[in-house]
Amino acid sequence: MELSRSRPSFRGLSLKCLLLALLASLLSGCGYNTIQEKDEAVTAAWSQVLNVYQRRADLVPNLVATVKGYAAHEEQVFTQVTEARAKVGSINIDAADPASIEQFQQAQGQLQNAIGRLLLVSENYPQLKADQSFLQLQAQLEGAENRISVERQRYIQAVQDYNTYIRRFPVNLTAMMFGYEPKPNFSVENEARIQQAPTVDFGDGSGG
Repeated sequence: MELSRSRPSFRGLSLKCLLLALLASLLSGCGYNTIQEKDEAVTAAWSQVLNVYQRRADLVPNLVATVKGYAAHEEQVFTQVTEARAKVGSINIDAADPASIEQFQQAQGQLQNAIGRLLLVSENYPQLKADQSFLQLQAQLEGAENRISVERQRYIQAVQDYNTYIRRFPVNLTAMMFGYEPKPNFSVENEARIQQAPTVDFGDGSGG
């Protein structure tokens, strides 16, 4: 009797396994696995973007301290770069929110400009330009800017790949079913400005 009772249970289990295997196959055929992979690629790329921006921000205090040693009266420039760094650190960024992305870009652009102004100060102080700590910080900032450019491009490409893929039929149906939506990207205008960094014309340096 117990043996006969176990057979329906075994058959039921086999049927469930078969249905799960069929469902997995259907989801794979409709692009679900690839959607997940591309979504994870975007997340990883965004993490790298944040890391390289943070690396640049971390260099600012030492840069300010070094320049102050030779140009203590350049208080306006020091205030600008310190405030810009603080603003960057205060933003609660949401990569899924276009407005948040735009705010993040603007804050990073302001910090970039403030750093540029600070570096221009060195042109008036030959001893500062020859200071080894300053030269090392300059090299590190240049490296940070290059990494920012590289990681931004990778993020832009990852988002483009993801957005293009989930708009295709029938993948778009799968994306809709599981709540995958297009992701905001860095704006073209902002990207063009980033590519010009760190060479910026600040005029007389009195801009806000």
